[in-house]
Amino acid sequence: MLSPKSAATVSATLPAVGAAIGEITPLFYEKLFAARPELLRDLFNRGNQAVGSQQQALAGAIAAFAGHLLAHPDTRPDLLLTRIAHKHASLGVREDQYPIVHEHLFAALAEVLGDVATDEVVAAWDEVYWLMAHALIAIERRLCAAAGAADGTVWRTYRVAGRVQETADVATFFLRPVDGAPVPPHRPGQYVSVQVQLPDGARQIRQYSLSGQADGGLRISVKRVAAGPDGTPAGAVSGHLHDRVHGGETLRVSAPFGDVVLDDGPGPVLLASAGIGCTPMIGMLAHLAADASPRRVIAAHADRSPDSHALRTELVQLTGKLTGATAELWYEEGAAPDAAAPGPAPAVTVHGGRMDLTRLDIPAGTTAHLCGPVSFMKAVRAQLLASGVRPADIHHEVFGPDLGL
Repeated sequence: MLSPKSAATVSATLPAVGAAIGEITPLFYEKLFAARPELLRDLFNRGNQAVGSQQQALAGAIAAFAGHLLAHPDTRPDLLLTRIAHKHASLGVREDQYPIVHEHLFAALAEVLGDVATDEVVAAWDEVYWLMAHALIAIERRLCAAAGAADGTVWRTYRVAGRVQETADVATFFLRPVDGAPVPPHRPGQYVSVQVQLPDGARQIRQYSLSGQADGGLRISVKRVAAGPDGTPAGAVSGHLHDRVHGGETLRVSAPFGDVVLDDGPGPVLLASAGIGCTPMIGMLAHLAADASPRRVIAAHADRSPDSHALRTELVQLTGKLTGATAELWYEEGAAPDAAAPGPAPAVTVHGGRMDLTRLDIPAGTTAHLCGPVSFMKAVRAQLLASGVRPADIHHEVFGPDLGL
């Protein structure tokens, strides 16, 4: 908890720091990468840096942590900290990198705030930083130990044992450890980091959900990220995997991490996804099917069309294996509204248009997991709240920096 003196100073300066955080974080990254260019080349996502989403995520995390310390001085925001710690652990972030971040972040803070950044103000925010940093370091140690990487070495070399083209822009890769040892333990809904060397020599890292079960290995399904009309760059790592990885190549892959996982309780569960957000949901469905779970399961997915829906056949097959499961599929194109899906899966219903969960009978006590574009998850969360699902029972996974719902 913050000392009383620092709490008073942080409370008084939080509006000023909050107003300036949009200037502080870009300047921090500029200073950091000027001093340590290898971090941008080999650790930070260059695409997220280009569009500013990483800066927004850092600013939001610091502001949220400071605000929580002031509003709830006797508790920690463990949900926020755990989400960040899982990301850090899967990227191989080291304890000795926290002082490096501190140095350049506080240099940026002093430069932007000017005369406001007195010794007293800097000391108070220094206390905030190290409270957050030490909490993250402790959580990351525990996560790495649980993953069998107590020394912080989360990376192993995997060979690509096979590839399946799911749709025009989604491919599934089957990965097996080169050393022949068992894969690390993992839970349905978790992800791994994949590191590739790009043509310019950069070793860029991206995180991909485990998309179901693979005999003796891991399985990821990757969507090629195209350049956006707003100038968003094309996905460097997804493009590399699609264009250059066909089978037999080796990749550096982290142990699995992630805090948005399927619980093992008996209650009803709803899995709502859109686009490539289907990947962790398929992992959860595969786990339920392998356990022959009797739980009531609603698998809801939205996509542009049946042809663009990756892992569609697998979703239908897994739903058919579960006695209490139904699937609700929404397609904006190429689907007659409220039609039974063809084939031996009467528990699958196809809808036209955008997903509307208020049309479904959602059982009391349902736990919901959401994954897809942020706009989709905002809309679906509102639908679930309107249907009586408790806010505490709605969990979401964001691909990329989590800017919050």
